[in-house]
Amino acid sequence: FYTDGSGRQGVATAVQHQGKELSYNNINDTDAAFELVAEFDPADSAACAIIKHANPCGVARGRTLLEAYKAAFDCDRTSAFGGIVALNKPLDAETAQEITGIFTEVVIAPGASDEAKAIFAAKKNLRLLTTDGLPDVKAGGLTFRQVAGGLLVQDKDSGFIGMDDLKVVTKKAPTPKQMTDLLFAWKIAKHVKSNAIVYVKDGATVGVGAGQMSRLDSALIAAKKAERMAETLGLSQPLTIGSAVASDAFFPFPDGLMEAAAAGATCVIQPGGSMRDDEVIAAADEAGLAMVFTGMRHFRH
Repeated sequence: FYTDGSGRQGVATAVQHQGKELSYNNINDTDAAFELVAEFDPADSAACAIIKHANPCGVARGRTLLEAYKAAFDCDRTSAFGGIVALNKPLDAETAQEITGIFTEVVIAPGASDEAKAIFAAKKNLRLLTTDGLPDVKAGGLTFRQVAGGLLVQDKDSGFIGMDDLKVVTKKAPTPKQMTDLLFAWKIAKHVKSNAIVYVKDGATVGVGAGQMSRLDSALIAAKKAERMAETLGLSQPLTIGSAVASDAFFPFPDGLMEAAAAGATCVIQPGGSMRDDEVIAAADEAGLAMVFTGMRHFRH
């Protein structure tokens, strides 16, 4: 593990308080988790991201870290087992106690109270990392990947979309509450391996489809996960009913959009730019969906 001397807050600058040495995958996944949770300003709300194999299996905001963690965990409790937990505020004792309810590989946060550290001390295999702050997700930089015989280099994805950047393309416009969930889903889609589909409701993910070869399959998988969790939580219907959905790149055909509508999504955020945008917009109108275009894609690989 090499550091680049930039001083960017994260795994490279973190202090490890306990637990065994971090593995290659631990470092990679912890970095993914902390970069994601840094998208959410702690001055606005507490936030928690739970990562498994570099993809989020649950992300949520809350009035407290405990509330955010519980909501993130309820997105996909199965995948959260053995995952990485990232928090955007210093870890408190109440949240630490809740996290110990299942096996967790790593917890990373800007800090931790003495009480929280004492609770984790009983879990010798759990790694606790603290940093002095959060990374600046809007900062530029380069990303590197090894390929046979060389290195592939590109600009870091520091793209940011605000409310004023969105273009309503359907007859129906999203409500202010839907807009909030759409932007939340868009931030998460940035950190999901493409093809990415993210369902969000009330500031928490309720279904995540990641890394599939077709966008339709990502939409299907995310919806199926939500159905399974509804059964686990004893709900009468999956939380995708009435949700907002984000697609990290455009829908090339209406089928993926229609799958999201079938899952209960009522509004959509996507980049636009497909040759068949008109068909997709017409399908959204027919289904009574509100849809906005960002004009920018993420497409994480």
